[in-house]
Amino acid sequence: MTTQQTYDVAIVGGGLAGLCLSIQLSRQGHKVIVFEKNKYPFHKVCGEYISFECWNFLEELGVPLSDWDLPHIMQLTVSSPSGRTIEHRLPLGGFGISRYKLDAYLANLSRSIGTEIIEETKIDNIWFNNSSFHVQYDNEMYKAKQVCGTFGKRSNLDIKMKRGFVQKKPNKLNNYIGVKYHIKTNFPSNRIALHNFDDGYCGISKIEDDKYCLCYLTTAKNLKRCNNSIPELEEKILRKNPHLNKIFSEAEFLYNLPETIAQISFDKKTQLEHHMLMIGDAAGMIAPLCGNGMSMAMHGSKIAFEQIHPFLQGKISRNEMEKAYQDKWNEHFKTRLTTGRLIQGMFGKRWITNSFINALNPFPNMVEKLIRQTHGEPF
Repeated sequence: MTTQQTYDVAIVGGGLAGLCLSIQLSRQGHKVIVFEKNKYPFHKVCGEYISFECWNFLEELGVPLSDWDLPHIMQLTVSSPSGRTIEHRLPLGGFGISRYKLDAYLANLSRSIGTEIIEETKIDNIWFNNSSFHVQYDNEMYKAKQVCGTFGKRSNLDIKMKRGFVQKKPNKLNNYIGVKYHIKTNFPSNRIALHNFDDGYCGISKIEDDKYCLCYLTTAKNLKRCNNSIPELEEKILRKNPHLNKIFSEAEFLYNLPETIAQISFDKKTQLEHHMLMIGDAAGMIAPLCGNGMSMAMHGSKIAFEQIHPFLQGKISRNEMEKAYQDKWNEHFKTRLTTGRLIQGMFGKRWITNSFINALNPFPNMVEKLIRQTHGEPF
């Protein structure tokens, strides 16, 4: 086994949380390496709507959002499985951009300031010994003073570390699947819609280049009922919602096959595992219908950076860094995740979703309060 040189920070997962953290750390002169299992640019299952709370943060990192003519999304529509709708203005709003475009730009930006990024690499094992981490894949070994887990919703490392959420039996908060398309269609560019169907919901909103992201979440059980066939699932279940039926009938689908992901869990996760800081979906996943997971990943990277940087400077101890990160993470995100799980429970079953939307319709202030509970302030 070949032992490589030591890094200040090794980041496992090159999504939004990992790349944003790498940029912040590299700018301060720290030696950073990022491991990513895919090769940029690549598509991934994601709603591709980002709250405006992180617009300034991204531009300060060096992402020229203002030059990209991105759709600004200020209106929300939610429909029940029967097609009944509720509409509301988003208090802060957001913008649409594909992960294909954004992640690749962040990766290039991070490389340009000195981050080493190793693509098409799946980490096999990580362990902590004598104040250092050891990161291993195939016959290669890397050492780092700190490791951050930014490997998304579910990873082989979650299983390796026997994290609590992967040990749980299937329940109403786990064992979901996600499916995403890019499409061309006629839909307002300033609106995001969340259309419910039996045991799931589907979002649509505009991204760059006159394209739209169409992404849905449902249970593995729902797919199994349809002979594990995505086309059958869409035909028999999603299209019972008249709004989805219209989209699937009229849209031009730009993929031959959709992007998919399985075994998604909204169960509680820990933000620290064997001294490794967990960031983004690896730390806790908010229900996609709350539309804010990407912002949380980026904000989480900033919170982590604010603790890792003084630790590497020798200003605080490892224990102080770990405690401060967990405290700050919970301060910003615990309520959002709790609210997200509550809202998630209100959607899926036809009669509950119809009743919930009917009950909310006369109370726009309640709708706004729920939206604000799942979003933060600019950071």
